[in-house]
Amino acid sequence: MLEVAHMCPCDPVQVGGTINLDFDEYGRLLGVEVLAADVKLPQYLLDAAERIGTEDA
Repeated sequence: MLEVAHMCPCDPVQVGGTINLDFDEYGRLLGVEVLAADVKLPQYLLDAAERIGTEDA
């Protein structure tokens, strides 16, 4: 199982929303969390997204 070692929040003003990047201990990107994704991203992208680390995954 992948373990997040560091979470890096992006500047909400620069990206137009709240985005968090999750990295492992080696600095590899594990995940991208987009809050309010349903209003920020197109539906086709939401449909193709894989939810990980959640109970409804």
